[in-house]
Amino acid sequence: MRKLLFAAFLLMPAVAPVAAPRALAEDLPARRIIVTGSAQVSAAPDVATISGGVETEAATAAEALRENSEAMRQILDALAGLGIAEADIQTTRLSLDPVWDQSEDRDVPRVTGYRAGNMVTIIARQTGQLGAVIDAMGSGGANRIHGIGFDMADPRAQLARAREEAVADARAKAETLARSAGVELGEVLTIDETRGTGGGPIPMHARMESAAPIASGSVDVRSEVTITYALR
Repeated sequence: MRKLLFAAFLLMPAVAPVAAPRALAEDLPARRIIVTGSAQVSAAPDVATISGGVETEAATAAEALRENSEAMRQILDALAGLGIAEADIQTTRLSLDPVWDQSEDRDVPRVTGYRAGNMVTIIARQTGQLGAVIDAMGSGGANRIHGIGFDMADPRAQLARAREEAVADARAKAETLARSAGVELGEVLTIDETRGTGGGPIPMHARMESAAPIASGSVDVRSEVTITYALR
């Protein structure tokens, strides 16, 4: 009998944690309602990013890299002339690949040259400057523009407004449901939030001959809240 009691005592610590989450759930009132509210606030962006660079092809790898480096140096000089800070220019891809001849009349593909690529992402602190940035890149020799994006440097004011409207939306839904069910809302038990900002990039693939007009549109700041209310 002593052995059986001792074995049961040893098993007790392993069983106790399983009951803990159940105890937490029991702390919430049985009569409750869970609703989700959402809101979206639009604002003009004040920061723009653009990704692009230059690709060059040559008979040898060294020549492709040399031509690419010269073109990229001209692009960086042009951007510096616009006042773009070095900290706002970041290399995102540097590549060197063979160019293969894979025509059907050849049994074995052969290397006919090399392609070098250097891509950067540039931050324009003034969205109105973006057209000049694209023009400077094109004048410097850029032949790849991969994407343009817009955002806000400090979206806190818009986010605060979106949160207020999301909570009000959730409250209105909860009141309607409670009234329809013949009950009253009690206190707020839990609040969870998800949010997001930003507009998607605009894909572009072309050799830039001159600056094109850029429409920055608006940036959306979103908030979604899930609120649990007690019911009376």
